[in-house]
Amino acid sequence: QVQLVESGGGLVQAGGSLRLSCAASGSIFSINAMGWYRQAPGKQREWVATITKNGATNYEYSVKGRFTISRDNAKITMYLQMNSLKPEDTAVYYCYAEDNSEYWGRGTQVTVSS
Repeated sequence: QVQLVESGGGLVQAGGSLRLSCAASGSIFSINAMGWYRQAPGKQREWVATITKNGATNYEYSVKGRFTISRDNAKITMYLQMNSLKPEDTAVYYCYAEDNSEYWGRGTQVTVSS
């Protein structure tokens, strides 16, 4: 089992920045990839970014160039640096990890005001 805890959400004005963190614990050595999803009010959860065990990254088109995903293997923590935030980035952001199963955090709210 893997436990994930997100932090770093909050309220920010458009154009601002936030950094989300996801701390992992438990059976972390089996994790292959980690990443972020988000869910805006009234919408389905959507994929945002992924980082593999080897450090390869991939981004959803609308956040490419604005968001950066990274991981600190020593701290077993993953980050999402979000710059140039837009009101449409407002959502609950969820951290996930996968090995042969999927694990999810409880989410952290990001609100971007116009």
